[in-house]
Amino acid sequence: MTRFYRIFHLVMRPLVWLFFPFCVHGWENVPKDRPVVLCGNHSHAMDGVLVCFAMPRTVPVRIMAKRELMEKPFLGWLLRKLGTFGVDRGHSDLTAVKTAIKAVRDGQNLLVFPEGTRVRQEGDVRPKGGAAMIALRTGVPMVPVYAGKPKKFLHMTHIVFGEPFEPKTESRHGTAEEYQMYADEVVRRAYALGREWEKK
Repeated sequence: MTRFYRIFHLVMRPLVWLFFPFCVHGWENVPKDRPVVLCGNHSHAMDGVLVCFAMPRTVPVRIMAKRELMEKPFLGWLLRKLGTFGVDRGHSDLTAVKTAIKAVRDGQNLLVFPEGTRVRQEGDVRPKGGAAMIALRTGVPMVPVYAGKPKKFLHMTHIVFGEPFEPKTESRHGTAEEYQMYADEVVRRAYALGREWEKK
């Protein structure tokens, strides 16, 4: 985590909350003594912003974002200053995977959106297995995160952190099938959090 991130979080969180208010639930579920891979649903461009501001600014976190964002002149510079790194969603991006694994092994949490793109509803896009591969190779839990709707100007959004679970594999590094299975599961759990919250 950079000093820039902490200052940015301190200054910008109240401003974001003023225009895109959010309420945080289940933060107590997230382990504080070890890093985790936070896996959220993705329906809006504000998802990453709201999830990060839902966490305390002292929590070390790196964000995996689509490469296209990192290529935008000012936005790319800002994201890099905040510790975000890009991933090429159309290919096996080994550089992004290595960056993510190193970040987790260095004690930082990792925020990813396994669906890889914005989706209207559950099931529109099958999650990618990369998040599960990173969790398996680093031996850390996966935490489902649900960012509710509507994410509209001056409308309340509920951010829900679920209980962690640890993916297991019989082989040393896991298989593509196992990565896919756990990616499907963590996204299923994220949407389940939303359904449970909407019932309250």
